[in-house]
Amino acid sequence: MLLRHLGNYVILLKKIFSWPEKPSVYYKQTVRELENLGVNSIGIIAIISVFMGGVITIQTAYNIENPLLPTYLIGLAARDSILLEFSSTIVALILAGKVGSSIASELGTMSVTEQIDALEIMGINSAGYLILPKIIALMIFAPFLTIMSMIIGIFGGWAAGTFAGVVTTTNYIQGIQFAFIPYYITYSLIKSVIFAFIITTVSAYHGYYTNGGALEVGRSSTRAVVHSSVVILLFNLLLTQLLLS
Repeated sequence: MLLRHLGNYVILLKKIFSWPEKPSVYYKQTVRELENLGVNSIGIIAIISVFMGGVITIQTAYNIENPLLPTYLIGLAARDSILLEFSSTIVALILAGKVGSSIASELGTMSVTEQIDALEIMGINSAGYLILPKIIALMIFAPFLTIMSMIIGIFGGWAAGTFAGVVTTTNYIQGIQFAFIPYYITYSLIKSVIFAFIITTVSAYHGYYTNGGALEVGRSSTRAVVHSSVVILLFNLLLTQLLLS
């Protein structure tokens, strides 16, 4: 079963990345998908980032109650947690739920209503036309969402920390600046691009090969979210070992 899915997935990727019949049409589709998949995800990412930044800061503060430990460690721990893991991996899991289910349900509906078959009959590479713009759009926009999540998460940590009285602004900023390693940002951006590719291709695979009726569309959407999340966590482990070792 696993080998069959892997084989079909590779075949689909080959169809997706074949030379487009009319590049201008793909460009218009990509711009449209930038809004659908990227811009429309800004709100949920911003809300979750500000609250997660606050939670990370407060939890770190209550776990560093030893008076021998400097207070700026709260800002340091919040910064590293947000840069290394939250703004890339957790945001990717959120996108897997929002974007992945949307892609799978859209393509699944087109599959069961035979719209994909109609495109193939007209001589259009349906996989490339429907899926490639989504891949390009999310891979372009994912780094922006990651950087935005970093900024908002750190701001949320400062707001929650100062409001709760667990850290002062001076100490929090000192912790953010202490021993800062710029490569952490590069590391997160690399992960975000790879995760964007995983989300779009895995979700599109489940939607593209949907058979049956409306019930199967819902099941494909669920499988897309679950499998995307599992693959993201697997690659997160591999990329962490490769990029940080």
